[in-house]
Amino acid sequence: MAVTTTITIPSGTVTAKLNFARHPPEGQVAFNYVDTPPAGEVQRNVEQFQQEVTIEDIRGRESEFSLDRDAFQVIQNVPESKEKEFVDDESIKANYYPEVEKLLLDNIPGSNRIFLFDHTIRRADPNASRKAVQSVHIDQTAYSTEKRVHTHMGEDAEKLLQGRYRIVNVWRPLNKNPIESMPLGFASTSTLDKKDVIPVEHRYPSGYVGQTAAIAYNPEQKWYYLSGMTGSERLLLECFDSENIKEGASGDGGRVPHTAFEHPLTRPDAEGRESIEVRALVFGP
Repeated sequence: MAVTTTITIPSGTVTAKLNFARHPPEGQVAFNYVDTPPAGEVQRNVEQFQQEVTIEDIRGRESEFSLDRDAFQVIQNVPESKEKEFVDDESIKANYYPEVEKLLLDNIPGSNRIFLFDHTIRRADPNASRKAVQSVHIDQTAYSTEKRVHTHMGEDAEKLLQGRYRIVNVWRPLNKNPIESMPLGFASTSTLDKKDVIPVEHRYPSGYVGQTAAIAYNPEQKWYYLSGMTGSERLLLECFDSENIKEGASGDGGRVPHTAFEHPLTRPDAEGRESIEVRALVFGP
């Protein structure tokens, strides 16, 4: 007789260890060389450390959170994608990108123009080129967002920079079952202090310098996750929002720290989490 295994999705408020960063010594710029560093240079000068934090499960409370207040938002009951395999980049761009563009236009009030500039697929396979990132970070900074607008929007860039512009990541799991392992944790931007954000230069062999942000630990940060995410759900993660700068705000709003984390209730033999994130420039109103 076949044995049926009951799978319990890890859920509820938990305490877990997250990897935060320390500020570099005063006067030093935080950096990371994307490839082999120049002779005599270290690969990166950002020191990480683990810190236990409380992470609340927002399952059942999804509607309480929004991009404008928290810099993250959950979209549910998304129709099944035309893209089935998520293995071919050109197929993803042809089938999935238009769905992401419509999702953003439909769910971000006042948005009127979207430009999807890249995507990343993360696999659980040990040999996968991209795996879940287990360090607290923000994908873009004010500097790199403006640079993205200039890079991708050509002659329209200057005009678009006069209005509201944002970078929003659209994150979803690719597993056929609700995800059990490596859920994504995220902290509300309303609890993020400007001094917690550490800009990190990403230095490429070509000489191009991009910028992301590492995050210092602050006990005032409030952390969340969405247990058992499925393929019919999307998580919007806002990396930057120019509205916070233009209105004279502190500049720390509109950006959400996030990281994959090891849920303490995950079964040892749980299916590995796989996901795709699509990064978008969002313009308007």
